[in-house]
Amino acid sequence: MIETNDFSKEVQDRVHQYFLENNISKHANFDAWMRITILLLMFFGIYFTILFGGISLSLSFFLCILMGITMSGIGFSVGHDANHGSLSSKNWVNNLFGFSFELLGANSYMWKLTHNTIHHTYTNIYPLDDDLDSTPLLRMSPYAEHKPYHRFQHWYAIPAYSLATLVWAISKDFAYFAKKDLGPFKNKKHPKKEVFLLVLYKLFYYLTFIALPLMILPITLGQFLIGYLAMHFTAGIILGVIFQLAHLVQETSHVLPSKNGKFEGGWAIHQMHTTANFDCGNKLLTFYVGGLNFQVEHHLFPRVCSIHYPKIRPIVKEVAMKYGVPYHENPTFFSAVKSHVSTLKALSRPVEEIPVYSPILGDSIS
Repeated sequence: MIETNDFSKEVQDRVHQYFLENNISKHANFDAWMRITILLLMFFGIYFTILFGGISLSLSFFLCILMGITMSGIGFSVGHDANHGSLSSKNWVNNLFGFSFELLGANSYMWKLTHNTIHHTYTNIYPLDDDLDSTPLLRMSPYAEHKPYHRFQHWYAIPAYSLATLVWAISKDFAYFAKKDLGPFKNKKHPKKEVFLLVLYKLFYYLTFIALPLMILPITLGQFLIGYLAMHFTAGIILGVIFQLAHLVQETSHVLPSKNGKFEGGWAIHQMHTTANFDCGNKLLTFYVGGLNFQVEHHLFPRVCSIHYPKIRPIVKEVAMKYGVPYHENPTFFSAVKSHVSTLKALSRPVEEIPVYSPILGDSIS
């Protein structure tokens, strides 16, 4: 058995030493703040151009698609880092930029609970990892119930991802606040303040991105819906695909909760079994997705700003190789997408039809 405590300790020590030796902060640097500035200026620049630029409907439609692309970039590079507390050592800075999620129609409090706390702790553990059960349309774990329509999921999954941000803005957060059970939490009670802020921020979002355009622009409701849906469909499909390439690919393992509630081998080893990188040499992709193609590093060091992941990747790989720990990565974006679709296809069949040697079943580490 792998001496997992040694792996976890050494990889943590080596990465910590990297920041000490180079006298740099684990938080955002100049490059990260430049990326954030560019994305936010683009987003608001497009928004105000559509509202007050007096442009044609065809150009507005194009800008709505571009706004969706920018919206995804903000989710990756601004809101994600901020809500992990990795942008700054100052909580108020993280909270301020974490509010970018509310600009996209999402709720930061619920994201921190379901993503930071639940997903990052119980990655690919069914049914604790809520990401594996976020929609009945898709079967994302070999342990999930199989429905007849899942046989076609590898055909409709990626188009279905286009609904992600729209559902998030309209109904998902409300449904999650109403759920009694969230992952490992039973009869979860949310602070009244967060319930109030949920309603307040949703109203702010609906006013800003639905009511104001309808009041200001000389367009019909149908024309507005075309642009609004184009924005969300674009953002949704990008966000959906990028996040799925981290854990729902052929190399990663899926497991059930252990009887004693602990990770045999340790939490760090579990992350190495259940997480994968993709296209790490692509600088443009890394810029746009906020380093989320370095998911292995992100899951081991979620409070380190994503701008540093390319530098600490060689350290993590070296220590993983030393201890015989798996280090999953797909060489290109398209190979990762192919692996994701192949995984969805494997899961489209009832579990008894999946060969026992299939990578989707992974190694039992629980």
